Amino acid sequence: MRVAIFDFDGTLYKKETFPLFMEVLKNHPTYGVRYKRFFRSILLPYFSYKLKLYPERKMKYDLMQRYVRALDGLTKDEINTFFQQIAEQMEGDFNETVVAALNEHAKDGLYVMIVSGAFTPLLHIMAKKFPVDQTIGTKLHYDAGRLNSSRHIDHVQEERKVELINEVLQREEVDWENSFAYGDSFADVPVLNLVGNPVAVAPDEQLKHHALKHEWNLIE
Repeated sequence: MRVAIFDFDGTLYKKETFPLFMEVLKNHPTYGVRYKRFFRSILLPYFSYKLKLYPERKMKYDLMQRYVRALDGLTKDEINTFFQQIAEQMEGDFNETVVAALNEHAKDGLYVMIVSGAFTPLLHIMAKKFPVDQTIGTKLHYDAGRLNSSRHIDHVQEERKVELINEVLQREEVDWENSFAYGDSFADVPVLNLVGNPVAVAPDEQLKHHALKHEWNLIE
């Protein structure tokens, strides 16, 4: 079994999802009233990160957790509808080269995975748009059918991606040497290191340096 693993933000989707999350919440006719409180809540972790007082990984986690709090109490159907609205605004912003690679891998019979820190409702929508076999992302927690933001999210980043990939594939005989992985940031290196064919997509400077040093393929 060969696999093809795709990061989402900055890779399959050319942009970052979080700014779009913020924009959709801000302009939403029903949930927009929650935006100001959410925005105030992210200022401290964000500016602390900018001042190098806060590690990037923790900053990203805190922003995602605060976003969940902004949606607290919504039903699963309301959440799915909300993320469908986000997905519709992504049209035209996918990396065509990466999409073509994903389609080609699916055609060749590889097991296609999207592994991302993005929320799972969004990734489930993407799995219907593209020929994807498995999505791994940041799960939301529901109690009695409503989103419960008091339960901490497991934000899927860095080595955590590898742990979850191995968990999903633990019963499979994976030909890692002839498998593929695509990512855009140095944080994706743990996943890229899993396979014999890592691909750096519009990489950040640190990943680009690493990719050139190790003679990885690049999609600029």
